[in-house]
Amino acid sequence: MDFQTLAIISVIALLGPLLATPRRWNIPVVIGQLGAGVIVGRTGFGFVDASDPTLTLLADVGFALIMFVAGTHVPVRSGAIRAALSAGLVRAILVTLAAIALGVVIAMIFGTNHALLYIVLLASSSAALVLPLIHSLGLRGRSMLELTAQVAIADIAAIVALPLAIDPPNAGRAALGAALVGVLAVALYFVLAWLERNGSRVQLHKLSENRKFALELRIQLAILFALSAVAVFSHVSVMLAGFAFGLAVAAVGEPRRLARQLFALADGFFGPLFFVWLGASLALGDLVDQPQMIALGLVLGVATLLTHATTRVLGLPLSFGMLSAAQLGIPIAAATIGTQLRVLAPGEAAALLLGALVTIAVTAVASGWAKPRAASAAPA
Repeated sequence: MDFQTLAIISVIALLGPLLATPRRWNIPVVIGQLGAGVIVGRTGFGFVDASDPTLTLLADVGFALIMFVAGTHVPVRSGAIRAALSAGLVRAILVTLAAIALGVVIAMIFGTNHALLYIVLLASSSAALVLPLIHSLGLRGRSMLELTAQVAIADIAAIVALPLAIDPPNAGRAALGAALVGVLAVALYFVLAWLERNGSRVQLHKLSENRKFALELRIQLAILFALSAVAVFSHVSVMLAGFAFGLAVAAVGEPRRLARQLFALADGFFGPLFFVWLGASLALGDLVDQPQMIALGLVLGVATLLTHATTRVLGLPLSFGMLSAAQLGIPIAAATIGTQLRVLAPGEAAALLLGALVTIAVTAVASGWAKPRAASAAPA
């Protein structure tokens, strides 16, 4: 990788904000960045080599940062979110039951042995996409808190379950790795909370601000990378490390200055780089050669929407249910891990991501419907 590649990525990543600027379109920034990656990657002109080890490492850093920022968006300290956990858990269970039925049927129809993988995909949500979207649209009210709890629960469960579903022979090792990352994240919470109580964090903040050391950012990145290293060593996705650490920081309380620094780092460079890399790594030509995989991707996308639409029977508006159906991290991780382990059929990785794009497209539309509903349901 060289500066020319970085320049190309930085420039074409601007397509994301460009498409997302018209508010009436409700297009997530990620769509433009993925599309730009497709144009310059394996499917398009081949300007960006997604297999480059350095670029892949930087993309993994971006993925970990994206999931970390998503974790910090969960209002863990809010008493209201804790009260909404029970409703979110019930809805997540209902979605999972629907996913079990549809996942098995899809595997039978397409003649694959990936029923467990499809179940995890259908039941998952994307905290990295949904929570920032809720925040940016200013959606409020009890239903939004319950939706936040549901998405967080579904994302955490899917992150833990994915390695077990896609690589059953190593399920035990993956489960231990996920448990280790979780234990370390809980330990980090207690350490950070103790430093907050005894005033050490405030003193560090003042020193960093006065001397322009950016110490908090340096320490947070060191912890994130160390936790990610544990995840990789344990054969667990870095998305679990990022999200778990983000939850720990959210539970303690993230300083505003640090939040701005992380936002600039994640959304200004590493996040766009990750999504462009992801788009560049896709071989959409496999879908042309394997047309049944196009059908699989569309079916997975529609089935995901149907499973999350079941929350309507529990009183959740359909537009909110469609918001919770948005997928990103889990299909990406599934396609990446499945390709590395060579357990997916030709074109199946692209099919998984096609299904995710279907849910993102519907989420973009549903977000426009959800805003007036949330405004009317919010307390005066």
